[in-house]
Amino acid sequence: MTLFGDALVLRAVREGLILVLLLSGPPLAASLVTGFVIGLLQAATQIQDATLAFVPKLVVVLLVLAAMGPVLGAALVRFSQALFLAVGAVR
Repeated sequence: MTLFGDALVLRAVREGLILVLLLSGPPLAASLVTGFVIGLLQAATQIQDATLAFVPKLVVVLLVLAAMGPVLGAALVRFSQALFLAVGAVR
């Protein structure tokens, strides 16, 4: 590979890792906040049931993915298209 090809591959990997962080951020943040609120409620009421924490987090993550799906999917499609167009430049 040439120096240009190496730089292109490194840039694509870096942008891909940043995209992974951006795509996973909203569901993880929603799960974190929901888990914290459920944990506070469990501590206040002394109800220690594992499903009480799991089911609301699952529902919230699914709602966030449904709401943010088009935005997150569009970012992934743009990255994939740019990556496929840049493949021809690497030799």
